[in-house]
Parts: sequence; structure tokens; C-alpha cells
Amino acid sequence: MTFNLSTSAEILHALGARLREQRLAQSLTQRELAQMAGLSLGALRKLETDGQCSLETLVRAAQALGLQEALDDLFVLKRQSIAQMEQIDAVSRRRRAPRKKAP
Repeated sequence: MTFNLSTSAEILHALGARLREQRLAQSLTQRELAQMAGLSLGALRKLETDGQCSLETLVRAAQALGLQEALDDLFVLKRQSIAQMEQIDAVSRRRRAPRKKAP
């Protein structure tokens, strides 16, 4: 599933389902994973059910499952052309967002 046309709720639900699939593939119960990740059972259930959680909860669960590499490309700017590479380079040197011009 790609997230291009998905709502935020659909993305959260899909990520929770993916995490659940990974847990089951490793033959872990929710209780076992929660203990491994240092999470409450309720927090893990909420994550798997509808994707609702803090970023820390998601990272802890991913680490406990050995999936931290899957987080490596999250929010990394992708370079597709020389012009985009130059633009990304300029943006990465900028410290603040540009001011919006008044209409």
C-alpha cells in the first residue's frame, strides 16, 4: 500500500497493522513485545489497533522488533535531478523557513 492518496487515519491504521504483522511473524504476544519495548500493554494495543501512539512508542516498538533500519529513510529528502539536488543543498544550509510575502 502506498500512502499517496491515503488519509492520515488510513496511514496510521496501516502502520499499526504492519507492526502487528511483524510482531506475529516473530511469534511474540502483545504482552511480550510491550515488555521488550518498555511499553504498557494498552499503548501497544492502541498502536496496533488504530496506529494511535506517540512517536516514542512507535520507535520503541520498532527497536524491540529489530526494525530500526526501517526508520532510516523516514523524512529523508529524495534527490531525483541535479536541480533538486541543488535546491535541497540550499535548503539544508538555511536555518529558518522563508518569510511569506504579503498579498
